[in-house]
Amino acid sequence: MEAHSFIAYEKRESMSAKIEERVEEIVRGLLTDAPELELVDVEYVRERDWYLRVYIDKAGGIDIEDCRGLSERLEETLDRDDFIPDAYILEVSSPGLDRVLRKPRDFEREQGKAVDVTLYAPFEGKKQWTGTLAGCDGETLTLDDGIRIPMDQISQIRLHIDF
Repeated sequence: MEAHSFIAYEKRESMSAKIEERVEEIVRGLLTDAPELELVDVEYVRERDWYLRVYIDKAGGIDIEDCRGLSERLEETLDRDDFIPDAYILEVSSPGLDRVLRKPRDFEREQGKAVDVTLYAPFEGKKQWTGTLAGCDGETLTLDDGIRIPMDQISQIRLHIDF
């Protein structure tokens, strides 16, 4: 990657992170009158188009009305504040059963549950690990069998689904 395109990429990543943070603040404010709903994650990503995805959950799972209600209120606020420079598609949904764990609160909430860990390169001979989440201190992920994997070697961590 050329230096100028790397700088553009870094700038874009920073802008996406700022948009995600601002949308997260807005959603938290909107959810104060719906305390049963939990904000799980916000992502602003480019696939073919730009997508602003908001993932919510509640005990027993969310339904279409939960998504619709938040989507309408959020869309109204985003249209009024107009701080996202790109055209984007807004999606409000459940994070799914195999949700990705990213933030410290994800690791706290899901501690004791089975996770699938994908690495950038083999660690102790394996690129994929499945185990029970025992903890994460921000630098190291610990599985219940005593395996400690440095976070900078981890590509993705998802909740494990047994079929």
